[in-house]
Amino acid sequence: MDIDTIVKNIYFRLSPHLNERQRRLLAAVEAESYGKGGVTRISLLTGMSRSTINIGRNELGSGIIFSSDRVRIPGAGRKSIEEIDSQIIEDLDRLVEPTSRGDPESPLRWTCLSTRNLATALQEMGHTVSHTTIAKLLDQEGYSLQGAKKTLEGNSHEDRNAQFEFINEYVKMFQEYNQPVISIDCKKKENIGNYKNNGQEWRPKGNPIKVKDHDFIDKNLGKAIPYGIYDIFDNSGCVNVGVDHETSEFAVESIRRWWKTMGMERYPNAKFLLITADSGGSNGYKRRAWKVELQKFSKEIGLIISVCHFPPGTSKWNKIEHRLFSAISKNWKGRPLTTMETIVNLIENTKTKTGLIVQCVVDTNTYPTGLKISDDQINKLWIHQNEFHGEWNYTITPGN
Repeated sequence: MDIDTIVKNIYFRLSPHLNERQRRLLAAVEAESYGKGGVTRISLLTGMSRSTINIGRNELGSGIIFSSDRVRIPGAGRKSIEEIDSQIIEDLDRLVEPTSRGDPESPLRWTCLSTRNLATALQEMGHTVSHTTIAKLLDQEGYSLQGAKKTLEGNSHEDRNAQFEFINEYVKMFQEYNQPVISIDCKKKENIGNYKNNGQEWRPKGNPIKVKDHDFIDKNLGKAIPYGIYDIFDNSGCVNVGVDHETSEFAVESIRRWWKTMGMERYPNAKFLLITADSGGSNGYKRRAWKVELQKFSKEIGLIISVCHFPPGTSKWNKIEHRLFSAISKNWKGRPLTTMETIVNLIENTKTKTGLIVQCVVDTNTYPTGLKISDDQINKLWIHQNEFHGEWNYTITPGN
């Protein structure tokens, strides 16, 4: 066995048991044993950079004794880009925010510019930054990338962006007066049982969870219908898990449960409630039953309820998708949803680095489908349609 193989074997056998400092000291010792050209040789064998190995050599030659719990010398470690360049976040916001030109309170944040183009633009403004750092900053600031895949949303409405701006200003107005704003939607229905759930989780090697080889619903266990309410200002969510049908009555009942369990305590002085929703589904703007149920709810809690729908084909911009549902999906990925208790526990234990709090309740009510809403019922609604796309933007008052 040649010397290179021996050295490489020693390094990779010991490396998993060493911390960062110990690994670079080991590499430095091996480099010095080679003599001239040893640093380059060890760098090639271990993949460790020459500069790191040289730091280890300096540490060996300095005679400094480090405390056992210290890995890096005092003051070591790379500073964040924000510490080095305090202006970069503000300039990045101005480049990528098409709705409010960098307003950090904008409820809609997206970018269609590539990280390389953004890096070039920032470099021209005097910043020293790479495209990989831009990607990290965008994620940190809550942006998402409109990639080339699945971004053509059919024949988009001519007032698509104008509606985005309308929602943005409406949300900011509610925020100014500390009135609640919620983003709502129904997550994908899930069969309860030992079925495959997309994604992976860490398990002992060669010991995957065994699940059924088909997805036919188990009539005894049924299905779960998670309807979510995300509080935009409070960064909290409530998920009402139904077992029957996704109807407009179920959608409003989900909002009712959020209000009773979280909303009314968080907003004791609320007079208004703003709901942002997709344009279709059980809470679609064409659903008569949706508006009738909202009227009942408004009268029940005494709040004036405004609704803003995202234009058709733009549901991806609904806050709940990125702030609540995606976090839930990550938390239960790869795990079979074997029981309703499992589903509730996984939802309630969903956490994010931004401090998301989630409550979950099970809804065993039945919600019949096919109910007809008459013209007379619609005519009795206390509803006011906004001058700008009244079909998407309307307000329902408690009435008499």
